[in-house]
Amino acid sequence: MFNFTPLLGAQSPAAASQSLLELDGGVKILIDVGWDEQFTASELNALERHIPSLSIILLTHPTTSHLGAFAYCCKNFPLFTQIPIYATTPVISLGRTLLQDIYSSTPLASTVIPPESLVESSYASGSSPTDPTLQLLQQPPTAEEIAHYFSLIHPLKYSQPHEPLPSAFSPPLNGLKITAYNAGHTLGGTIWHLQHGMESIVHAVDWNQVRENVLGGAAWLDASGGGAEVIEQLRKPTALVCSSRGAEKLSLTGGRKKRDDLLLDTIRATVVKGGTVLIPTDTSARVLELAYLLEHAWRKEHSIDSSDSPFKSAKLFLASKNVGATMRYARSMLEWMDENIVKELEATEAAATTKKQHKRTDSKQTGSRENESAVGTSGPFDFKYLKLLERKKQVDKILSRKGAKVILASDASLEWGFSKEILQKIAGDTDNLIILTDSRGRRSEASITQESLGNLLWSWYQERRDGVALEPGSDGQNLEQIHTGGRELQVKCVERVALDGRELLAYQQYLATQRRVQNQIPMGNGATMETAADAVDDTSSTSSSSSEESDPERQGKALNTSAAVANLNRSKGGLSKETLGVNVLLRQPGVYDYDVRGKKGREQMFPFVSKRRRADDFGDLIRPDEYLRAEERDDIDGRDMRDGGLSKDSKFGQKRKWEDAGLPDENGYPRSSMKRHQQSNSADRNGLVNGSTAINGHHDPDLDEISESSDSDTEEDANGPSKVVIRTQSVETHLKIAYVDFAGLHDQRSLSMLIPLIQPRKLILVSGSASETEYLASECRQKLVSAPSEDLETIPNNIFTPVNGQTVNASVDTNAWTVKLSNALVRRLRWQNVRGLGVVTLLGHLAAMEVDEKPQAADRLSKKRQKLLEEDGDDSDILSTSTDNKKRHLAPVLDILPASMVAATRSVAQPLHVGDLRLADLRKILQSAGHAAEFRGEGTILIDGLVAVRKTASGKLEVEGGGLGLPGYPARDLEASFYAVKRKIYDGLAVIAGG
Repeated sequence: MFNFTPLLGAQSPAAASQSLLELDGGVKILIDVGWDEQFTASELNALERHIPSLSIILLTHPTTSHLGAFAYCCKNFPLFTQIPIYATTPVISLGRTLLQDIYSSTPLASTVIPPESLVESSYASGSSPTDPTLQLLQQPPTAEEIAHYFSLIHPLKYSQPHEPLPSAFSPPLNGLKITAYNAGHTLGGTIWHLQHGMESIVHAVDWNQVRENVLGGAAWLDASGGGAEVIEQLRKPTALVCSSRGAEKLSLTGGRKKRDDLLLDTIRATVVKGGTVLIPTDTSARVLELAYLLEHAWRKEHSIDSSDSPFKSAKLFLASKNVGATMRYARSMLEWMDENIVKELEATEAAATTKKQHKRTDSKQTGSRENESAVGTSGPFDFKYLKLLERKKQVDKILSRKGAKVILASDASLEWGFSKEILQKIAGDTDNLIILTDSRGRRSEASITQESLGNLLWSWYQERRDGVALEPGSDGQNLEQIHTGGRELQVKCVERVALDGRELLAYQQYLATQRRVQNQIPMGNGATMETAADAVDDTSSTSSSSSEESDPERQGKALNTSAAVANLNRSKGGLSKETLGVNVLLRQPGVYDYDVRGKKGREQMFPFVSKRRRADDFGDLIRPDEYLRAEERDDIDGRDMRDGGLSKDSKFGQKRKWEDAGLPDENGYPRSSMKRHQQSNSADRNGLVNGSTAINGHHDPDLDEISESSDSDTEEDANGPSKVVIRTQSVETHLKIAYVDFAGLHDQRSLSMLIPLIQPRKLILVSGSASETEYLASECRQKLVSAPSEDLETIPNNIFTPVNGQTVNASVDTNAWTVKLSNALVRRLRWQNVRGLGVVTLLGHLAAMEVDEKPQAADRLSKKRQKLLEEDGDDSDILSTSTDNKKRHLAPVLDILPASMVAATRSVAQPLHVGDLRLADLRKILQSAGHAAEFRGEGTILIDGLVAVRKTASGKLEVEGGGLGLPGYPARDLEASFYAVKRKIYDGLAVIAGG
């Protein structure tokens, strides 16, 4: 059984993706927890209902549309963190930096508390109803909490099958196997293959078959077979879940090189006029491809001394609040990128070593002592010309300068991040340009005011109302740039404002209601629902009142804690150590009271267990984790220890310094956060924020001056209970709009070519607009019908185009029959052992025959009655009973062939070869037998210079040799080599005779 339900992304222009897979036995798998740029909590209501029944969770890409709601679910849904989660290492690392960037950039990511929840809280507390228009914000997860959530994910590697563990409230998985394959599109992007019984499911959403500068293509095709066939693991699945986005998009003539040249020509046409180019992009996925391309283009132009390229005078920047960590992780995951990146790194290191040796030799000859560390390397992501900006004041300083600039900024939606602020400041100049890198669709035609700025600019680009400017390209073709013509752009400015008065009371009532509800939820791992909102609420209430006894919130929390402890005694649940407080010595799970009667010394006062020192003949044993480097500790702990992450000293029960206690200082900020700000400022002064400049030594004095300022870019948003205030600002636009496709997604050609090669039995289309889904469905019906092995009548019923919330049954159609073998046929079977399995071929005649069926219970009863009747001497009853117990019915029976059919089927019964012999293994076998065997070309072995063995794409072995003799070789040598090779091949395969 296989039921598929798209929760988000089906037949919708929104890119958010959430898919629910239900397998036989009640196994439920959630793939992706995507969100859109609006961060609406109501879109997660369907997901919340399925969380108590989920078995595992799989993540595919480190983008907002695939894991944007991950931290929200971990913080607000109690059971979410108890479900095993699986993803590749790049998805874990880059996804962590993405969500940290989102929550530090926009207040809307915290999500607005639903008005109906506030109304319910006011009625429950007996106070006056709350204003339904009030937009109170929930407390966002901190950077440390986000790092902790991502540390719960189990990392996987490509092409390695894994048997996952189910959640505590899930039924057994019954041998479920998951395998991750490269999807292209993003670093660590995944095509999931799930094997469960008879079901073989391939989930491929947002993949790219084309190789790029940084990312390799999707792992659909088998490179060893010439790239013409799909790999065996992904071929002919029972169900293929595929995205339809881009089904109507034609591929660019010229491929990747044409795309890269088009982007550089578009930039060159603007910077030559001294304008500013803004390229909105994401903060963790496609930004790697754009940053690599622009950095290497700048390197190439600066390496040519005679060139007068405008790139030499233009400055290149990358603006994002967490881009330093993103690039640091990218430099540590080069093995996940395209093989050309690895070759470039090896060549760079070899050149740096040679240069260092020459420099050392020159210094010895001249007697000068120069610093050898100045000889650095410029690896793929060791940026020399691309400056990283992580602070708002740095961005303002750059924009205040005159001259040509190219700025990569997050986010592509233009709803949050530096890209939104930069757009407002450069929109009024006709020399400036914004380059869209992804085609976007509208969510609602009826309400344009609710659309994101990215969608609105894309609609302007398609309308072309104010004319088109044509700029000459390097290949002679014209480049299109769309005029905006002074149109008004409505920009929403979102601010976080602290609560006061009745707003704060409504927020406290909401928290109290949430605590009462959450305390009734049994937590299997001893966790509690004490969120960061409680701690912040306590901080705000402490600062506003000096009397602890008069603080109703503290009293309410104390009552809630007492009630929670009482519930613990009744339900045998678990609470956190912080909630238990001093009771942790008696009520902590796994801690018991001890009988101290008869004890002496220290154990008489308190049970003490002395730990033995672990040592061997070589001394005390060391703990390897104490000697890990910072980047190795990041991979294990899931957080960045170099940026002020949680250390061992911050755990429960450890001593802390006064500034690390989390209490507010005189400015109202937590002391721990101020310490992190000071650490980040010191890192900026050392050049660690601009990781590339620190490596290559290219510093910007103005940026360093901004970083050294003690109060630079201080967070002005309220840290306590707050609300969101949205105001609209009108911006008059005169800049131009251009479009270059850097989405890195499949297009019409890739979909129409690969889906027929995959040959799925069931096809489910999701993650695309309604028009794209219908277009791809019609194309697939034509393509799959053309296959000779398919039934024309069943093709339309095997292609599904569900909408959000619609469940489709995509189970495999299997028919099983029970066939009985006759005794004569069983006696003729000849079993062979193939790798521990018994294999036999048989050829027989299937017919319906009458067989006798006696139930086992009836047999025992009849024997007992016969014995009793024999003692009584009544034979007539014996005959009648035996006749009644014999029930004759028709059943399919496979018997030996009649003599009249043996001659007709003799030519059909050919021997079968079972197994797969690799050419490399055959070469070793022949060499060990004394033959000269060597590879000649791809898939060909030449033995003794006389016999050639080839392996076709279908796995068939072809042996050529024999027949006519060759000049200079005796015929007996040729014949001996030919039959020796065939004998070795047969030894490696199981030959099962037919008949």
